[in-house]
Amino acid sequence: QVQLVESGGGLVQAGGSLRLSCAASGRTFSLDAMGWFRQAPGKEREFLAAITWSDGRAHYLDVLKGRFTISRDNAKNTVDLQMNSLKPEDTALYYCAASKGVRRIGDPHDYDYWGPGTQVTVSS
Repeated sequence: QVQLVESGGGLVQAGGSLRLSCAASGRTFSLDAMGWFRQAPGKEREFLAAITWSDGRAHYLDVLKGRFTISRDNAKNTVDLQMNSLKPEDTALYYCAASKGVRRIGDPHDYDYWGPGTQVTVSS
């Protein structure tokens, strides 16, 4: 089993930045990739970014490239999401997820473990 805990959410004004962090514990050696998703009320869970554990390759939702950056710290088993130029439409519950063997990097069904989520609210 793997446990994930997110941190770093909060309230920020439009144009501001937040850095989310996800700490993984347990059988982290079994992981293939970790990623970030978000879900706004009434909407489906949306892929944001992911990073593969073996080679550190980053994958992004195209429209977020340049605003969001994913990074990892293998020694600490953490994955961060730096979010810049935030907009009110970025308001959502942000989830960290981990996969033991991802095939479709953006498909939430390919992820085996999920954190409880951290709320991000962007005011206009």
